[in-house]
Amino acid sequence: MRLNEWQLAFEAYLLAEQPQVNAALADSLMGGPSLDVGTGLAIYHNAYQARLLEVMGADFPTILYWLGDDEFQALAAAYIRQTPSRHFSLRWLGQGFGEFIQGHLVPEQGAPLAELARLEWAFTLAFDAAEAQVLTVPDMAALDAEAWPLLQLRLAPCVQRLDCRYNSVAQWRAVKDQADFPASVLLEHEQLCLVWRAERVCRYRSLSAEEARALLGMIDAQWNFAELCAELAVTYREGAPLQAATWLKQWVEEGLVVRHASGESLVSR
Repeated sequence: MRLNEWQLAFEAYLLAEQPQVNAALADSLMGGPSLDVGTGLAIYHNAYQARLLEVMGADFPTILYWLGDDEFQALAAAYIRQTPSRHFSLRWLGQGFGEFIQGHLVPEQGAPLAELARLEWAFTLAFDAAEAQVLTVPDMAALDAEAWPLLQLRLAPCVQRLDCRYNSVAQWRAVKDQADFPASVLLEHEQLCLVWRAERVCRYRSLSAEEARALLGMIDAQWNFAELCAELAVTYREGAPLQAATWLKQWVEEGLVVRHASGESLVSR
């Protein structure tokens, strides 16, 4: 066998649900006094599959808790067969799990599970994201008065956004706290949840509808601070500048935003 043929045959053996030893592959290997080729390959296959399932369980502990060991392993194994690892690092193994669940299960079960998978994956992305020089309160205090109206923001690279229709955050928190696990519930109103990293610790919170609109206005619609105040004036009237400054201070203190430099291209997340 040529090297690439051998590699493909070995890959096919490892990824198969019920592996069958390719005759050419078996002939290329040598057994030992106490371990024949077939047994050795089977051990390798089982260990490889077990390692992938172990990684999936570590990345999606809330789904594992919800489904239990057997159902989770069956779901994760189906995902791995359909979406085999293509990266040298197992860190990326679960990146398509939410989308797979959405298409693999019936909507009644798939929708809340897929959302939960995306929430859990958001913590992975937030933790591994690139560093950035986020805005600080001293930075804001140093701004000239004439710079405030034109101030624009973008999210720090670590900030992940998730629109939650279900109580996924409460389920994640219950497993984290080892508390009673709540049943899946459809929320009365969709909520924006942010997941980010600050000082090497992942943090999260859900935003009110008003705050979400304000933040997304500055990030997606590229409002500057003056435009934010104008938009808030519809609801908060003369209190709009104070409310805008209050939210801005919170976003800065939490390490969510960086300053959008003039002429920089903004890409909606």
